[in-house]
Amino acid sequence: MGAGKSRQTGTSGRAKVVIVGGGFGGLYAARGLADAPVDLVLIDRQNHHCFQPLLYQVATAALSPADVAWPIRGILSDQKNATVLLDTVTGIDTARRVVETAETSIPYDHLILATGSTHSYFGNDDWAEAAPGLKRIEDATEIRRRILLAFEKAELARDEERRRRLLTFVVVGGGPTGVEIAGAIRDMARHTLAADFRNIDAGAARVLIVEAGPRILPAFNDTLAGYAKKALERMGVEVLTETKVIGCDAGGVDTEGGRIEAGTIIWAAGVVASPAGVWLQAPMQKNGQVRVAEDLSVPGVPDVYAIGDTAFVLQQDEKPVPGIAPAAKQMGSYVAKLLSARVSGRPLPGPFVYRHRGDLATIGRKSAIVQLRRMRLTGVSAWLFWGAVHVFFLIGTRNRVAVAYKWMWDYLTLQRGARLITEPAQPRTRVEPAEEERREEEKATRLGTRSAD
Repeated sequence: MGAGKSRQTGTSGRAKVVIVGGGFGGLYAARGLADAPVDLVLIDRQNHHCFQPLLYQVATAALSPADVAWPIRGILSDQKNATVLLDTVTGIDTARRVVETAETSIPYDHLILATGSTHSYFGNDDWAEAAPGLKRIEDATEIRRRILLAFEKAELARDEERRRRLLTFVVVGGGPTGVEIAGAIRDMARHTLAADFRNIDAGAARVLIVEAGPRILPAFNDTLAGYAKKALERMGVEVLTETKVIGCDAGGVDTEGGRIEAGTIIWAAGVVASPAGVWLQAPMQKNGQVRVAEDLSVPGVPDVYAIGDTAFVLQQDEKPVPGIAPAAKQMGSYVAKLLSARVSGRPLPGPFVYRHRGDLATIGRKSAIVQLRRMRLTGVSAWLFWGAVHVFFLIGTRNRVAVAYKWMWDYLTLQRGARLITEPAQPRTRVEPAEEERREEEKATRLGTRSAD
């Protein structure tokens, strides 16, 4: 136990389940244990759950952060067996069955790791400053700031070459996130910002998707991926496939095919799992995912489970379970069902089986693609279906109504109300005690002089 830390223990005599991570997997595990005879502790370093599929809309000013995030305490406030802790996990002592955090040590009987993933720059972590990824609210607001600032700086620029660079946006990665954010930037430039500037033509902004693979959207079939590529190109998005990025800096990206000068770069090319595998010293994939058994338990580590992006799970066809929200939800629900049965003495469920419901991606205004088993949709019908599905899966009636209303308003008026440029908070300058005392004396003298007058 670290020096100065307290140790939190249960007093009910019931099994204690600790969940690390308040994403989709962690929340569904917590909710699934609502009626189980356990004491539950959920730990997350942030106080909110974020609906990541719509983060790109925060990054492109269509939605505000509060539309896609909810306080975890509020979500679980009615669940009497649940305690929520805002803390950062620093390690796990599996021998003592303790989760170590920055503030305390939390014992567990059963541990669920739902710690998610972050951006992967494939060994080039120095690219992160120039090309932020999109995983958290903070990422989305930073990308929004960079996008909007690019237009503002271009409006001020007098050099045409600088202006062209500022109005060039490169999205690295042709998966759903890359496609969605590229289409949204192009829509924002063509529709929302077109009338806002006087010295530049915002609608002429150049948006590129740079994909190392042979085509974009590899999870979709060739026909749907081809439709998406043509739809993007009709909007004015340039799609570069079989183009590997070999360098990235504040002025643009270097590819095997040459240099692309750009004012804004967004990374959507890969992810790496959290350090959960390192904490456990368990077998991992190259991307950091923990290899788990068929019941999502970590082999060799009793009573520890990994779910969501933290876990490497093979399907019956030997393909990995994809790192998407529905997969994390199913894993969370499965582990909750398994633990409920275990602590209640009921028969355990069979092995985890992932059921893929389909794939959806929006391309831009009135355009999307949907792949659901035998059903295929494109265009407006797919866009409406995509919108209905995402509104349905939002948490809370307020958010569903707010998002649906904002989308309708955006569609009718071509306006995006969240076009705020927010600067990163600057650290406060430390004032030495002597200097602070001198300032207080000066302030007292000034007040005394005013009173005498």
